Amino acid sequence: MGRCLLSSTVSSLKICQLPRILVPYNLPFPKSCTTNSLLFQHGVCTSGAKTNGTFCIKVALSEVGNKKEYTKIGADSTGSIPSSELLQVVEAAAKTGAQVVMDAVNKPRNVTYKGLTDLVTDTDKSSEVAILEVVRKNFPDHLILGEEGGIIGDSSSDYLWCIDPLDGTTNFAHGYPSFAVSVGVLYRGKPAAAAVVEFVGGPMCWNTRTFSAAAGKGAFANGEKIHVSGTNKVEQSLLVTGFGYDHDDPWATNMELFKEFTDVSRGVRRLGAAAVDMCHVALGIAEAYWEYRLKPWDMAAGVLIVEEAGGAVSCMDGGRFSVFDRSVLVSNGLLHAKLLEKIGPATENLKSKGIDFSVWFKPENYHTEV
Repeated sequence: MGRCLLSSTVSSLKICQLPRILVPYNLPFPKSCTTNSLLFQHGVCTSGAKTNGTFCIKVALSEVGNKKEYTKIGADSTGSIPSSELLQVVEAAAKTGAQVVMDAVNKPRNVTYKGLTDLVTDTDKSSEVAILEVVRKNFPDHLILGEEGGIIGDSSSDYLWCIDPLDGTTNFAHGYPSFAVSVGVLYRGKPAAAAVVEFVGGPMCWNTRTFSAAAGKGAFANGEKIHVSGTNKVEQSLLVTGFGYDHDDPWATNMELFKEFTDVSRGVRRLGAAAVDMCHVALGIAEAYWEYRLKPWDMAAGVLIVEEAGGAVSCMDGGRFSVFDRSVLVSNGLLHAKLLEKIGPATENLKSKGIDFSVWFKPENYHTEV
């Protein structure tokens, strides 16, 4: 229902290709490939030349600077529950919520307001109910933090489920294709497993793409392993940010950052769904995403997916990140330090004005290792 099948016919071509994430930077191209072609930034380039009937795709050997290591945010352990079991339930929960959204996506919306422009629909609530049923059936003693339902369960549990039943509600309400269901589970405050079901396509042609990750196990999209981009220059990057509903000092500061990075990059996008934005960084189709004032349910899944795809995660001042922080910067890692040259001082300036950057939405008595 509400789905479309896409197909294409591709002429038969032989392809010579080297996987970009496995090739040493000093490895020569195959002899069958010429080198007189333009290099693209996401790992491969097409030469347009044919050699013995072979259309060549060459690995881009752009200059890559030193990649600074940032503190890992993923859980070192998942306690008594195997990560595979947590991931299985996370994916089931996210897909269950996504089915509720899919059933409603082409129907009229019943919209109410949590603030002047902060929307909520019946679908948000129904999706969260469906997700909660899956989680509580499998782990009745775990603690849950939902965007709509708040805190449920035992605060003495080591496990905290962070649920956004419909990330990008405004986009959903308008039928704009940038929204998702996001489910992440923490072990002692650190992301252990995550799933984001992104809605793609548009009215009369909706489909989904599922991102998933478990700490230390890699990141996947529809079951295929994914990796961040290899772009190492800001001027060759596509960036993404977001703005909260309150037009306060952080909002104004980020508006200036938006302008500054628009001038020096290929562009800055504002799509309106944090989980989707982070998954796009993990997929390698954008290089970085940052935002102030996100909540744990906005970030718990996306940050782990980025890290497991080879990216970097920090606060916007460059400090160690937890999902209870009030700012986040995720990137392909290669650009992280460069982006912080502008984002870091802007954030420190907000702190000097007394803007609160302490942890928030952390359940009382919930034990963390961060």
